[in-house]
Amino acid sequence: MRKLIFYSFLFYVSTVFSQIEVATYTYAIKGEDTLKLDVYTPKKLKKQDSLPVLLYMHGGGFAVGNRDYPSEVKLAQLAAEKGYLGISMSYRLTRKGQKTGFGCDCPKAEKLATFKSAAMDFMDAAKFIYDNHALLGADVNKIIAGGSSAGAEGMLNAVFMREYFVEDLKIYENIKFAGVFSLAGAMVNADYITVDNAIPSVFFHGTDDHLVPFASAAHHQCKPAKKGYLILDGSSVIVDKLSEFEIPYYFQKVVGGKHESSSIPFDQLDRVFHFFDQTIFNNEIIQTVRIVK
Repeated sequence: MRKLIFYSFLFYVSTVFSQIEVATYTYAIKGEDTLKLDVYTPKKLKKQDSLPVLLYMHGGGFAVGNRDYPSEVKLAQLAAEKGYLGISMSYRLTRKGQKTGFGCDCPKAEKLATFKSAAMDFMDAAKFIYDNHALLGADVNKIIAGGSSAGAEGMLNAVFMREYFVEDLKIYENIKFAGVFSLAGAMVNADYITVDNAIPSVFFHGTDDHLVPFASAAHHQCKPAKKGYLILDGSSVIVDKLSEFEIPYYFQKVVGGKHESSSIPFDQLDRVFHFFDQTIFNNEIIQTVRIVK
C-alpha cells in the first residue's frame, strides 16, 4: 500500500509539472556577467492571457547560489501551477572569491556596493519583464518581488529603496511591484518605506537570526569596531512600518529561530498565495502575525 501511495504521488507531481513550460532569457549583460532568468509558464496560457508574476532572487551570501537550484525550480513550478509566471533570476555574485566574504571583515562601503548591484539587477530583471510583457504573458501591474537571505536583501532594497540605490530613476519609472515575499531578509533603512511605496508583504524570519537581523541590528552581528559593522532593518521593523500605514502583511515569526527561515517554506505556500489572492487581487486588508516556537 505504501508503494502505491508513493508512486501515485510521483505520478501526480510529474503530471502537474508536465503542464508547465520553461524558457530562458538574457535580461542583461554587465561586464563578464550574462544575467538570465527562467520563466515557468502554464502550458494552458493563451496568447491574450496576462498572468501575475513571482520574480524570485535566490540566496547565497552574494557568493554562491543559482537560479536553477532544485528549490528555486520547484518554487517557480508551483507558482506556475497557481496561475502565475514563476520567474527565477540570476544576478551578479559580487562577493564570490572575495577574501573578506560578506561578514564582519567586509568593509561597510563594499557591503553597500553589493546591495546596490543586487538591487540594480533586480530592477533590470523587472524592467525586462515590463518591456517584454506581451511576449511573456505578464501582468506588469501584479509583479510580486521575492527573495531569500541575500536575495531578499537585494529585493527589499530594490522595492523600497530605489531612490537610494538607483542613479537614473527615469529608466525605471514604469516599474511597480504589487507585493513582497521575503525569507529572512532585511534592508538598509526602513525609513524609506512610505505610505506611497508600501505594498502587501509576506515575511518569514527567526528572532535569533545570526546573519540577517530580525529587527534593527548589526548585519552578521558585527561589533561596532569591525569594518563590516552595518545596521540593517529586518522583517520586524518593516512589518511595524506596514502596520503603521495599514498595509496588508503576513508575518511568520519563528521564536528562537536562526537563519533557517531563509529556506523556501513549501508547506506554507498555499497560505502565502492565498494571502496574495486576498490582498492584491481582492484588495482586502489583512494583517497577520503567526508565531512559531
